Formats: sequence, structure tokens, C-alpha cells
Amino acid sequence: MPFFNLFIKNINDYKAEDKYDIDGLVHLLQTLAVNPLEKIDSSKYYSFPKLAGMQDTLVKFVEGLFNLWRNKHRFMIEKNSFTTVSTDRIYKQMKLIKNNSDLKSLVLSVYRQILVNISNSRVKVLRQLPSGAQAGFIIDKPNVSEKAKLNYPLIYDMDYVWSTVFEPPVIFYTRINKRGGFFKVKDKPYLENIKLKNKENWLIFPILAGTKLIYVVVNKDYFALAAGTANIFEFAGFNVLEHKKPDGIYFFGVDKENFESEEDYKGVIYKEEDGTYVSMIMDDPIIDYFGYMKKMILTMHNLLIIDEKKLPIHGALAEIKLKSGQKANVMLVGDSGAGKSETIDALNRLEENVSEVNILIDDMGSLDITEDGTVISYGTETGAFVRLDDLQPGYAYSQMDRSIFMNPNEINARVIVPYSNYPDIIKPTKIDYFFYANNFEKIEGEEDSAKYYTDPEKAYEIFAAGARMAKGTTTEKGLTYSYFANPFGAVQRKEAHEKISKRYLKAMIDSGVVVGEIKTQLGVDGFEETGPLIAAQAMLNLIEKRDV
Repeated sequence: MPFFNLFIKNINDYKAEDKYDIDGLVHLLQTLAVNPLEKIDSSKYYSFPKLAGMQDTLVKFVEGLFNLWRNKHRFMIEKNSFTTVSTDRIYKQMKLIKNNSDLKSLVLSVYRQILVNISNSRVKVLRQLPSGAQAGFIIDKPNVSEKAKLNYPLIYDMDYVWSTVFEPPVIFYTRINKRGGFFKVKDKPYLENIKLKNKENWLIFPILAGTKLIYVVVNKDYFALAAGTANIFEFAGFNVLEHKKPDGIYFFGVDKENFESEEDYKGVIYKEEDGTYVSMIMDDPIIDYFGYMKKMILTMHNLLIIDEKKLPIHGALAEIKLKSGQKANVMLVGDSGAGKSETIDALNRLEENVSEVNILIDDMGSLDITEDGTVISYGTETGAFVRLDDLQPGYAYSQMDRSIFMNPNEINARVIVPYSNYPDIIKPTKIDYFFYANNFEKIEGEEDSAKYYTDPEKAYEIFAAGARMAKGTTTEKGLTYSYFANPFGAVQRKEAHEKISKRYLKAMIDSGVVVGEIKTQLGVDGFEETGPLIAAQAMLNLIEKRDV
């Protein structure tokens, strides 16, 4: 069937066995890019059917093709040598920006010229729609010293990302929008068994989770998830890679034959003999969600922290300053949807008394004890991966030029927004309040939303139970329990974690840290908005009683 006869058919007449003549369609678009429709019809050099009177069909086709392009995840990759000289580095980044700008201009100009040549009355409003690459990666190979190498030569023959450029608004649609389960840990070496096909289809994103260096080796089909790491973790410079052995490697999107069993497909972690953690997840649409990227990285971080006999924390830490001069560092512990970020965000709305709220840890951190018994915290991430519905209305959109939106029109829509600088998150911070975020119990009458514990064993019972009302952020539903609200390392190393956590809870109580739980009521119907605000007010009352 001639391509144009099929091209103008009513969509209701289309049959699956019909085939478009792609070459013919490309030829038509090329011709329309330089010649008006009337000239094509009158020329004896073209074999197209007469196009006059078919402008509406042509316009719909061109608009549909343009929208198809814009709905794709679009990336630009440029190979350019890494440099420690800041001026040279900026020049190379600007070159990538210029290339992307040229691509956007080319796509828009061709699209508009075709519409003009179909009918010059069609283009009345010009919209500078995003149509270049959404993200650009600058890549190179670091010159890694022998002492910093692992026994896996392939990763030293692959390209590493040393800079990322975003073209906002950055919106990615993934095939899944929830994460489920937790990652099994196997204490045996496995790195040498992992096989990657077509190394040119992979990039390595070297990131720092806290101070832990993780190589994230990503299949090209998941570059949208890899791009998200740039908004939430610090990228490690080549000057670090060349002299430091990675603490962990994460292979994202490997073939299923690499796994020992089907139950490992959605994430498994191995521990090499030298203490390096190696994880992988399968190449399948059911893992196409940023939660699988972020949480695996944090799980490896937490396992490394436990190996050091320190305490990983699934929680948020904020420095709260009042207009009266009082201030305090408050840590809220809880699993996804417990109300940690929501309560801290509610503090910002208490503008009459609160002057400043600085988020130091959004989701995962670690605790250490100094020689004098003071408990201090460290962060892992420079950004946050949060539900749009749980943020103050309009906040995410006020940060649109810095954020990455994931599935914004779906349930559990998320945004990845940077909130801090790397030196700030790895700076040791003393804790004043350490609360478990209880999102499932309703406050009755005049009951205080905060409860305190002076017995470390009782405090351990509350934190270890890890109770919460699941809010749909994962595949869990209803009242659930997760050991220490931390399925990211604590569960996998429960015996070691129990000893560490009891020691840390005792150290906190002994050193004057207020330990307890606070009812956010985020999982109670009807209190999704007011619950965190009530909890924030209770926190404010506590801080006001502190000495300046």
C-alpha cells in the first residue's frame, strides 16, 4: 500500500498488519522542511500525491511526532577530559550547554518551518517548549592507581560521569512509582561473576553517600534514574577516584542470568572479602523507579556504617532557630510516610516564632559518639526525594528550576530537590532531641503529642518496633512494622545493630539528649495536614523551654 494512502486513512480503518513506509514519511518531512506545500504539489520532481486540502491531517501528524519526541527521555552525552581547574571545567560544561541549546533550536526551527510550509496561517503563537536534552552528561575515564583498583577490570574500561547539566523543567515518567521489599545481603564474594553486555550501553556515576564512595553502574535504559542521583548525592571528582578504592558498587539493570535466584531480581547485595559491598538489580520495567536507585545506595552505606560499629539512622535532622534566640537540633526517626519531612516542613509555617529551619539530614544519616560521650550525626544526601502531596502547596513548583519531577500526575508523585551543600551534610552535628515519628496514633483530648523515655530499654522497644501506618509510598498497606524503621541495613544486620543501637540510646540519655516519640498523625484519616502541624507546635514548645 502506498505510504500516503495509509497515512491519510481514518484511524478507525487501521489494521495491525498495515505498515508505514518510514523512508517515505522521512522524505516527505525533509521536503516540507524546505518547500511550501503548494510548491511540492506543482513540482514534477516529487512523486507524492496531491497534498492540497490535506493540511489538517499533515498538521496533526507533525504535532503528534513533535509531542512524541518531547515525551521521550532525552539525554546528551559528551566525552571531554576531566580537569581540576575550575575555569576549564566551567568552559567544558558551557560547551555542553551550548550544544544542547543548538539542538533545541534545531528541533524547534524544523518543527515550525514544516508547519509554516504546510499552512502559513497555522503558527500564530510561538512557544519555546523544552525540546533538547533534559540532561547532559560529561564523561571521561579516570586514571585510577593500582592500589585503588578492585579485581574487576571491566569498570576501568568504562566511561565515568564527572558533570551533569539539567535543562529545567526536568520531568521523567518511570514505569513504576512504588518500591517494595528489602534487599538481601549475602556475605560472600560475587563481583567476578557479574557480566555486562555492550559496555558502551553503560555509564558509571561515582557518588558519595556521606563519605562512602559508591560506583553506580547504570544501563542506558535507566539514565533518568541515574540523573536523579545528581540532585541527591555529591558526585565524586576524578581526583578522589584515582586514589580511593570504592566502598561499594551498584549495577543497575543487569541481565537476569547474573542472579543466583529469582528472589534476588529486585535487588541483592554481596560482601567481598575486602569489605566492599557489591549490589545489583535486574533489567526489568518493575524496577524502573528512583526508590530502587536511592535505597540500594543507602543500604550499602548503612551496612558500611554498621561494620564500623556506628549507628545508621533512617530519619531527618533539622536545626531549628527561634526568633527568641533558642535553638535546637531535632532528629525524627521513621520509615517512609511517618511524617518526618512533613513535621519539619510544618515548622516553617510557624513563622511567628520560628526564624529558620535548616534541614541537615532528610532521609538517612549516621550517628557517632565522641570521646566525651557526645552523640553527633552525619548526613548522606544533599537533596530530598519527597512526595509532592506531602509538601506545602506550591513549594515544589517554587523550586521547579532546580528539581527533577517523577510521575507528577500519578499517585505517589515525587520530586527530587537539592537542599544542602556537601560540606554541610558531612559536618558533625550534636543532637538535642531524638524522637520516633509515630504516624498512626491519634492524640486524644489534651494529650501532649510528645512522649519521653529515660529508660534506654523502653526507648529501644519503641524504636525497634518501627510501627507506622503505610501511606502508599511503598507496596505496603495498613499498620506495618519494620525493625528500627530501617529496612536498609538494620534488618539485614539485626544482631549487630541491636547491640549498637542500645549503646547509642543509652549514650544519648546519659548525655542529656531528649529521647522519645512524637505523634505526627500523618497516617490518621483527617489529620494529614493538621497532624504534622500539631507535632511541630509541640516541638516548638520544647525548644522554647531550653536555655539560650
